[in-house]
Amino acid sequence: MDLWMLIAKALVSLVAIATALGGALADLVIPATAKQHMSNPHWPPHAKFHNGQTIWLGIFLGLLALWLLWYPGEASQIQFHMGVLVAALYWLSMLGASLLPGTRWIDPEFEKGSPSAMKVAPQMRLMFALLAILLASEILQLL
Repeated sequence: MDLWMLIAKALVSLVAIATALGGALADLVIPATAKQHMSNPHWPPHAKFHNGQTIWLGIFLGLLALWLLWYPGEASQIQFHMGVLVAALYWLSMLGASLLPGTRWIDPEFEKGSPSAMKVAPQMRLMFALLAILLASEILQLL
């Protein structure tokens, strides 16, 4: 495996790890952000169910991406591209979710205390950064 491919796989792995751990940490563990999600007393149980579903989906997608990238044996291009695609799906779903009626990146009760550069939600900035890393990894593997 050449150096550029190794760097590309490492970048995708970074995104896959963020995908696997990010939702669980942000929505369930870190108090400042969990209070907006699983610890939010205003959320009905069914909303929490779907948040839990999303947390587990992120874990499964992240682990699948890592498996595709690092599966022992001869590395194939298709495995790399599938790893990138799987790592991107969770973050791309955020764009889709934002298009549905009645959705917001941040609940109104938390908007005032939320630091946002140019009125862009923190998770939107993270999404664009991680998708940019995945795009960069696709370019690097061509070198």
